[in-house]
Amino acid sequence: MKVAFATQDLKRVDAHFGWAKHLAIYELTPESWTFLHSVPFDGDLKEDGNEDKLAPKLEVIKDCALLYVAAIGGSAAARVVAHKIHPVKVTADEPIDEILGKLQDVLKGTPPPWLRKALLKDQAAALDFDEEEETV
Repeated sequence: MKVAFATQDLKRVDAHFGWAKHLAIYELTPESWTFLHSVPFDGDLKEDGNEDKLAPKLEVIKDCALLYVAAIGGSAAARVVAHKIHPVKVTADEPIDEILGKLQDVLKGTPPPWLRKALLKDQAAALDFDEEEETV
């Protein structure tokens, strides 16, 4: 499953979604995680009611199941959820590797319902709908 992190320093979840200078994307399995890439954002990212700045960020995370943020506005959260991405707000500047480790532990056990739903997005993306049906 792909997981996105709103970050200023690429080490911690320390950014509001709209203000994040970077979105770091990881691939996570119960056994390992891999840093895939980060996408930098510049310009005026401060809170200003400018919803247009969210579109490029939503495009970056469209394949992700989870989005970790320090904060997120209501309309941005609604747009994230509309893309079937589960936003997760952290209470402090949590290191990304610690969050990934905790997520791995949860995946090895019985994930809570919200995480099982997020995992279904990943499985649906893996399905190949171009296969021809066999005739009997």
